[in-house]
Amino acid sequence: MAEKIKLGILFGGRSCEHEVSVTSARSMLAAVNKDKYDVTMIGIDKQGQWLLAEDARPILEAGVVESNTLTPVLLNYPGSSQLLSQDPSSTENIAQDLDVVFPLLHGPYGEDGTMQGLLELAGVAYVGSGVVGSAVGMDKEMMKRAFRAEGLQQTKHITVRRQRWQSDSHAVIEEIVSNFEFPLFVKPANMGSSVGVSKAHDEFELITGINTAAEYDYKIIVEASLENCHEVECAVLGNENPQASVVGEILPGNQFYDYQTKYIDDKTDLIIPAKISKQASERVREMALEAFRAVEAMGLARVDSFVRRGNGDVFVNEINTMPGFTPISMYPKLWEASGISYTELIDRLIELALERQKDRQNTRSAL
Repeated sequence: MAEKIKLGILFGGRSCEHEVSVTSARSMLAAVNKDKYDVTMIGIDKQGQWLLAEDARPILEAGVVESNTLTPVLLNYPGSSQLLSQDPSSTENIAQDLDVVFPLLHGPYGEDGTMQGLLELAGVAYVGSGVVGSAVGMDKEMMKRAFRAEGLQQTKHITVRRQRWQSDSHAVIEEIVSNFEFPLFVKPANMGSSVGVSKAHDEFELITGINTAAEYDYKIIVEASLENCHEVECAVLGNENPQASVVGEILPGNQFYDYQTKYIDDKTDLIIPAKISKQASERVREMALEAFRAVEAMGLARVDSFVRRGNGDVFVNEINTMPGFTPISMYPKLWEASGISYTELIDRLIELALERQKDRQNTRSAL
């Protein structure tokens, strides 16, 4: 019998998407092949403390990482993938070396390149994009710049700096109103799961939306709302030669696909395949791969786009380099519809992580 792969699953985290990550971890733990992997669950609480969850079920059921009974640990680096106890009286490893880590973390301090940098220092293989792809994919301003450089059609938008907003909000509103028509979407630049996102139909809602978004980030994206469009998503899987899934469509129960709709109300209809033309579907898939390459993503991503009703024009909206793995998340559903089961998808992502680690090890780091 082949030796099991030592898999570490990181979940929780410091961002506002902590609970989403825990839900994703609960779903993944139930699906991962225990005969193939020796799984170590590592919860990260909202203060950033790593905690070894030898029995993760109570945390996963509670939906939040917080416990005084768990063992604080840290990842030993550089060049090591061992978990070490933070108990001052202990110098022994409390877990086996990790062959690969699945950083099932959403939002800042998880999918923005910071965690990926730590894992790079530790020399451990990990699922998903590297530092560059994660950072660019997380920062909506930089992401949109990358899309523009590749000639990808997207919505008209502007970036508002929080400092400027706080010092001269009147000028900011005047600039937006003179260049855009309502309705508008207002988003924190570095946040996922639609946290802090709002739709503004007038100046009052615009001001309220910017104030809300500014609570989550120092950069705020204001963008034109594309009305009368299909809201579609495409999953991407691979490294240097990525593949695109079938296209799915979102029919949100609220005004837009917000956090409440995504994770709490479960009022959203997910239509797979999307009710768009074959030509539009192929263009969505092509643009998803182009967006994936534009930010230098690796492993996995979900690319969200709009398809205008009538003429079928496609506008890329954003890329998510660590999409949700909850039972109602679109990423696994799209691959299931494309012929890859949830368990098989986990296997493939881990294979891609190990493949990329091997490629990195073949790269010289010094003269």
